[in-house]
Amino acid sequence: MREETVNDNAAVGAVIERILASYGVATQKELSEALAIAPNNISSWQQRGSVPGQVIINCALTTGADLTWLMTGEKAKQQQPREKVLPAVRGKALYERVQASGGKGVLRRILDAYGFSLQKELGDLLGISSGTMSTWVRRNYFPGDIVVTCALDTGVPLLWLATGEGDMHSVTTPAPPATSRARALPQYQLLAGQLQPAGEWLADPTLIPTRVLQPAYVDGGRTAWLVDLAITHIANGRWLIDIDGNIDVYDIARLPGNQLQVSGGNADFQCSTDALKALGMVWLTLAQQA
Repeated sequence: MREETVNDNAAVGAVIERILASYGVATQKELSEALAIAPNNISSWQQRGSVPGQVIINCALTTGADLTWLMTGEKAKQQQPREKVLPAVRGKALYERVQASGGKGVLRRILDAYGFSLQKELGDLLGISSGTMSTWVRRNYFPGDIVVTCALDTGVPLLWLATGEGDMHSVTTPAPPATSRARALPQYQLLAGQLQPAGEWLADPTLIPTRVLQPAYVDGGRTAWLVDLAITHIANGRWLIDIDGNIDVYDIARLPGNQLQVSGGNADFQCSTDALKALGMVWLTLAQQA
């Protein structure tokens, strides 16, 4: 009984490369670690000209990679969005669940996906004997190649087809890309003129311009600031400033002769550029309503 999905050495190499890219790894050793399998398992795929269907299914469900692209290198046509369902588990746990989802259940889902009521109809379509399908049920076997073929052929959700999670009319979607997730910034408490580390602050990445190199969140009580600690050359604007060891936020305007007009922090004065030290440039002020 064979479970391979790809049966050409060149095609197998291309599929492996797409699986590597989907997991974000560069070597087969890294891929074997991601899948919790022996490295020689992967090299054997190339040697025998086949990639197990379970591996392709797990990759598509775990990484969100398009199944058609994994198999052929081409993107599938966009389908009408429906209810979205994500796997309850990912990675190795998902791989083990897929392997354990064989037998009568997966065969029934394949038949339902094709709209067949009899195993003979499926056998006639794919050229599979009834004895082979009976063996799937008897041995609780997961026919990975048939599951992948069915998903590509019918467009049913791969998650439902492989594991039974969700339903035949839902679609799977990958986890949100990293750019849309909250970004953890260093957080500081500004208290009595001193900055005290205060853990992390989760920020919407859309609040942070790409030009900001070293963002940090400074909590001053009723007012907070997002500061770029990488910029310390003073220009016109709002700055986190150290004056004789006391730290506060000031608005600064440059004057001729290397002089500065400083306002804020209950002060308004002029001084030379070497009389204070800039710790960072403020690019966003967050103030509570009175």
